[in-house]
Amino acid sequence: MATMLALVGGAHIHTPGFIDRINKRSDVQIKYVWDHDPVRAQKRAEALNSQSISVLDTIWNDASIQGVIICSETDRHEPLVLAAAGAGKHLFVEKPLGMGAVDAYRMADAIKKAGILFQTGYFMRGNPALRLLKEQIEAGSFGKITRYRHTNCHSGSLGGWFDTEWRWMADQSQAGCGAFGDLGTHVLDIMLWIMGKVRNVTASLDTATRRYGDIDEFGEGLLKFDNGCIGSLAAGWVDVAHPVSLILSGTEGHAYIANGQLFIQSPKIPGADGKSPWTDLPPAWPHAFELFLDALTGKDHAPLVNAHEAAYRSAVMEALYTAAEQQTWITPL
Repeated sequence: MATMLALVGGAHIHTPGFIDRINKRSDVQIKYVWDHDPVRAQKRAEALNSQSISVLDTIWNDASIQGVIICSETDRHEPLVLAAAGAGKHLFVEKPLGMGAVDAYRMADAIKKAGILFQTGYFMRGNPALRLLKEQIEAGSFGKITRYRHTNCHSGSLGGWFDTEWRWMADQSQAGCGAFGDLGTHVLDIMLWIMGKVRNVTASLDTATRRYGDIDEFGEGLLKFDNGCIGSLAAGWVDVAHPVSLILSGTEGHAYIANGQLFIQSPKIPGADGKSPWTDLPPAWPHAFELFLDALTGKDHAPLVNAHEAAYRSAVMEALYTAAEQQTWITPL
């Protein structure tokens, strides 16, 4: 019998992709769809062959619903997450978890207290090259890491991706961020996953096309990690190409990713001379959303992102935005 779920909010640009993944599985089924916009709720329900409802308590009070998928606007996450946790429903919440530190930590505390499964959409953790780099850094193959640059960019503003259905994502009052936070949160997750916590951060953000008013369309951040590494993070919606996504420098090694290929130089890794792409990689993990569904249905799965990890990413991103606004360095909560 399929595990019963509910879709709570279908606003996020990734929702159609999640619907496609659900429809391809036989072990999960969406019983209800709710959204504050009844037209959108009906549209998502039809795509899932499920029932559109207008009363959220229908979901919270239905014992057959084991988990919920929250893809609402970010500013609507907190009441939905707190209600779901209070009802004991397992949770997938699309990134970012919160608008900032306060709401994100409140949600994380409620999730931990409820003892429920949690996952968010940080899919980059399953990338084979990033998995290998994390393993080799932990093994000491690069020595002391001094500099780490990670970027995530696309041409969303140039292509008008947020002109219509996804317009809320270019409204900071609903999304909590612009391009820098939207795309930057993915590489921020990887940077924190690999390097640990930060001491303080600063950033500079700007707009290029003004297609969406004053919302940031690109930005650069600097992060001072507790371990002494200096990190730089870039993200934007106005890039026509994105050939080099990562550069990592250590006292005993170097790595970079260009056009999706990993290059490594380290005397501690046999054959890693940096001259040709490194192909001896671990297998990719399933998408973060699939990992949640696998965990929910009792299948073996890679580690999930815990709720306090997700909250810390919201806190660091909020600090980056505050630092950009105040033109100073900020210590995240």
